[in-house]
Amino acid sequence: MEETPDDQTERARKLFAGPVAFLKSAPALKFLPEPDVPEIAFCGRSNVGKSSLLNALTGRKTIARTSVTPGRTQELNFFDVGDPLRFRLVDMPGYGFAKAPPAVVEKWRRLVRDFLRGRVVLKRTLLLVDSRHGVKPVDAEMMKMLDEAAVGYRVVLTKADKIKASELEQVHAATLAEARKHSAAFPEVFVTSSEKGMGIEELRTAVIGDVEL
Repeated sequence: MEETPDDQTERARKLFAGPVAFLKSAPALKFLPEPDVPEIAFCGRSNVGKSSLLNALTGRKTIARTSVTPGRTQELNFFDVGDPLRFRLVDMPGYGFAKAPPAVVEKWRRLVRDFLRGRVVLKRTLLLVDSRHGVKPVDAEMMKMLDEAAVGYRVVLTKADKIKASELEQVHAATLAEARKHSAAFPEVFVTSSEKGMGIEELRTAVIGDVEL
């Protein structure tokens, strides 16, 4: 019998509610885990709410550490989902750190670019954009990097509860217009709030669909 959208949503919820465990941090490509299961990566500007979204998707409070120091994570963090293992979530280091020395920024750029280009099991990247600011130049730069790596990605607006509905509508439309200019971006934009649970179900379902491609 064919799965209904409700069945898919429930299956995605159960999968994310099951075992999720931190596996390892990789400060360089040689430390990456074996590419033996599908991976979904999360990227976004420092302080975009990446850790909060990871926590909301998995229905936990502390799966990903939320840091008050933007740009502190300079490693790829891997989380195993499911028992037996079904797929991995990859928390990529935040970008847009204005105060970081050029050498740190270059190291970040190299790590991220090489990971994106060389990771055969990477099924999809979620690019997080803060609803309060919309797509900033650093976000557009990251979109270009993803286009060049030919990695399909979904744009996800975060912190949607922090602005008025009318403003959110405008930001959503502008973000959608920007996404449509990029070859590797999906022509749809998810609107989420980790705090209120907005859009989390839909995103979970999309992620499971990507994993099973």
